[in-house]
Amino acid sequence: MQEPRRARLIDVARRAGVGKTTASDALSGVGRVSTATREAVLAAAAELGYSVNTAARHLRGGSIGTIGIVLPEVVSRSSYYMAFTFGIVTSAAAHDIDVTIVSPSVSSGRSRPIRADGLIIGDPLSGDPGLPALMESGMPIVTQEHLPEDVPGTPAGVVWSSHEAGMRRLFAEIDVTGARHPALLVAPDATDWSRQLVAGFRAACADRGLDPVLAPVSFEAPWLAVRESTERLLREHPDTDVIICGPDSSAIEVVAVLGRQGRTIGEDITVVSCVDHPSLPFLSPSITSIDLRPRESGVACSELLIDLLEGRAEPGTDVEFPISVVARDSTAHPLRVRA
Repeated sequence: MQEPRRARLIDVARRAGVGKTTASDALSGVGRVSTATREAVLAAAAELGYSVNTAARHLRGGSIGTIGIVLPEVVSRSSYYMAFTFGIVTSAAAHDIDVTIVSPSVSSGRSRPIRADGLIIGDPLSGDPGLPALMESGMPIVTQEHLPEDVPGTPAGVVWSSHEAGMRRLFAEIDVTGARHPALLVAPDATDWSRQLVAGFRAACADRGLDPVLAPVSFEAPWLAVRESTERLLREHPDTDVIICGPDSSAIEVVAVLGRQGRTIGEDITVVSCVDHPSLPFLSPSITSIDLRPRESGVACSELLIDLLEGRAEPGTDVEFPISVVARDSTAHPLRVRA
């Protein structure tokens, strides 16, 4: 039989008819809480068998029990960052910790301090004017991927993946198609993720004696920009027979462009993606992708930050997060017509 779920702080607050912060103050003996309210909270905790979470208690000892997330602006149209954020929220909730979204432009006219005990920065962007101020704030910070070289400072922790190795594994699937004219759609130096992709792409091409073609596109490119970059690539390099799509969901637009131009995936060209997307298994053909496991990555970042705040991890902790390639129909067979 499944064990019953451990009572949470929010459960105690609801039973006592108070807010979560009031329940926390009543249990920890701080704040302005009336005797009657404190007794009601303690009774509710006893009835539910609630035990104070040590990480949450530590966070609330002189702080606010909240962690923040700093994400690229592309989050509003990115399934990857939505899943990443959900992973962080799920992990934090298990520790009775709240999560707040921090504006990426934190250095642009911000008049008050960030109300969080620590931050998670997803894919730190090169040239982001807000990053230096964050890194100098003294706040514990965990980054998803390493900082770009132009950003000063050292995060308290890093959760990173070997995207260069992921690109090499992706080429092992591309080899099945016999493609000899690869192009990578990416923002070359925007993040550690894209830098690794480019390095892996160049290395894989060198191993096979191929000429690498880069098709630059902004890290936060909307679909129109992806379309324009793809059309430019095909004009300038009409012999391209595999497009490796970097940005999240860009493969969807690339497939649409190829269809409008009369190119057929599996005939004279194919498509693969560096970020898996919920729709890619359902395209025809389905698209081979790198599964970055965003939800699990968010959990890993949250757990590392909480461990740092609680003292279970040392500053400077570096965690490699595993990723994998999902082989699908777009690389299952040799191209029938060579470009």
